[in-house]
Amino acid sequence: MAMGRRPKERQGQMWVETKHLSKGPGHPFYGRLNEVLAKGGFDVYVEELCKRFYAKAMGRPSLPPCVYFRLMLIGYFEGIDSERGIAWRVADSLTLREFLGYEPTDTSPDHSTISRNRRLLDLSTHQEVFTWVLGLLTQEGLLRGKTLGIDGTTLEANAALRSIVRRDTGEGYEEFLVGLAKASGIETPTREDLARLDRKRAKKGSNQEWFNPFDPDAKITKMKDGRTHLAHKAEHSVDMETGAIVAVTLQPADRGDTASLEVTLEEAQAVLSDVAEDERASEGLSEEMVSEVVADKGYHSNAVLLARARVGIRTYISEPKRGRRNWRGKAAEKAAVYGNRHRIRGSRGKQLMKQRGELIERSFAHCYETGALRRTHLRGHPNILKRLLVHVAGFNLGLVMRKHFGLGKPRRLQGLLRAFFRLFSAFLGRLKTLWRAFHAQSTELKAYRSRGAAHCL
Repeated sequence: MAMGRRPKERQGQMWVETKHLSKGPGHPFYGRLNEVLAKGGFDVYVEELCKRFYAKAMGRPSLPPCVYFRLMLIGYFEGIDSERGIAWRVADSLTLREFLGYEPTDTSPDHSTISRNRRLLDLSTHQEVFTWVLGLLTQEGLLRGKTLGIDGTTLEANAALRSIVRRDTGEGYEEFLVGLAKASGIETPTREDLARLDRKRAKKGSNQEWFNPFDPDAKITKMKDGRTHLAHKAEHSVDMETGAIVAVTLQPADRGDTASLEVTLEEAQAVLSDVAEDERASEGLSEEMVSEVVADKGYHSNAVLLARARVGIRTYISEPKRGRRNWRGKAAEKAAVYGNRHRIRGSRGKQLMKQRGELIERSFAHCYETGALRRTHLRGHPNILKRLLVHVAGFNLGLVMRKHFGLGKPRRLQGLLRAFFRLFSAFLGRLKTLWRAFHAQSTELKAYRSRGAAHCL
């Protein structure tokens, strides 16, 4: 058989029928996801919701709302962090184009069109789409709303530390160090002099003194891996019975846990109230909505425990080691702290502590690690929160997909064959070990019997 060669010149056809275009089998996950969205009436809902943002007669055809929100969902399911990356991925995939409702001959949206639609639709619209997905979870029995676990994580901001300026004078960081060096008697400071001078300063990264002019919402903070960056704080409220994310908030990274909990808990209660207003979705909710709160020791304080006790919410918050405390004149705080301590030491408290580490950390892993949103490409809390709400809605839709089809993400199909062979190989290895043990034992038994027979002789 002769080896084929690439032709030097190829005369292309002027007209190609759509039915003659090559088309692969596609990914079954997105077809099933479209079935779930169609069954809930997603397209009709978002078109009616976003109608007020579009002109009736004037203007060029825009991106349909159902396509825009599907593009944001693709960012979660495919693990793409930027809108430019989403546009590239859609342009390269026939399966994703079919998921969006595009024909092979249609032009897919570019990143500027996606970002324009994000700016056009306000934050409350994205929040309503997130609430609609929660209603879908409630109909499927995947949301109860009784026991909520709360925890936060940091997201790296799209801003550099080298760009920060002082709030009082507007000086840049290096310019400020040069001024300090000259004030200390060094007329022409070198980079080594500036580094030595900067190393000795206390509280040199204070958010009260410095800010980034390109993203004022970003705050200087220490990340989970120990590095110092400009970042934002994302906080999740998770249903401890199903693992669904009830609410997500984006707050300043320097805000303490005890302060951010109030914002997230208030948002969760508001979202659950909106879901309960839908008669179809309210049947799955617990009668005791938000009656228990679970959190780690960073959220433990007298004020937090007392505020929850006054509204009848039971807390299961880990208590840090603080030594002996003085409760003089603090009877109410003492009762709240001791009540929380009694609950976390009980069997239910211990069980909730184990589930907290499993369910809440799992939501972070899916949304920010495999979901690739650990670093943001947008600036300003409203902009980032728009993307984050739909991103988390994709996580919740994954729970519905896992219930009906056994897979919560399309990439779960990758490596299944390899995992099967790995499991089969481990099974064969275990059989081999058992056979060796049985063979050694039988050999030893035969030798023992032969020795006994020789002794009798």
